[in-house]
Amino acid sequence: MPDEVFNKNRPEIDPSEIEDRRAILADENGSFLEKVMVKGGFADPYDARDFTEVVFRVMRDLMTTEAADHVESELHEEAYATKEKRLKLEVADLWKDTNPIVGFLSRVRPPWQGPGIFKINDDRFLFRVENEGGLAPALDREVAVQAVFSATKDELSEERIQEVAEWLPPHVRKLWEEA
Repeated sequence: MPDEVFNKNRPEIDPSEIEDRRAILADENGSFLEKVMVKGGFADPYDARDFTEVVFRVMRDLMTTEAADHVESELHEEAYATKEKRLKLEVADLWKDTNPIVGFLSRVRPPWQGPGIFKINDDRFLFRVENEGGLAPALDREVAVQAVFSATKDELSEERIQEVAEWLPPHVRKLWEEA
C-alpha cells in the first residue's frame, strides 16, 4: 500500500521546491544561537543551545569561580530572537549550569586548570564536548566548538577574551584564538 494516496484533495508538492526554513532563519550576523547554528552546522537553535551549554560547562570547569563570574558579567545579550519561552534567554543563562547541584559544586571546587597544569587536556576537552553535547556524527567537533567560541567572543571585551584564553589547553586555545 505504499503507492496508495490517502488524501486526493491535497496538491502534490515537489520536495526540491521547498525552501529549508532553517536557511531562512539562521543568520551568521544574527543572534548568538543563530551564529552557533550557521558556523557549527546545527540543525536548529535547540541543538545549538544544548551544545553551547556543554562547551560552557567544560570551559567553567577549567576556570576559577572569579574568572567564570567575569565572563558571565559580560554575557547579557539575548541568545535568540524569538517569542518561544524555551529559547527566550540571555547568553549568561547558557553560561550558568542548569543543574543546581552541579552549579553549586562548580562554585566551591578549585579549577581543573592552573598555570602550566592541564588536568583537562585538549583531547579530554574535545571528547567531553562531543560526548556530553550529543554532537551529531556528521558534525566536526572542532568546527562546532569554534562556532561557540566565535559567538562568545562577539559578546566579550578584549580583556575577557584574553582571560579566557589563559585557561584553555594549547590546541583548544588555538581554536579560541582562531574563532
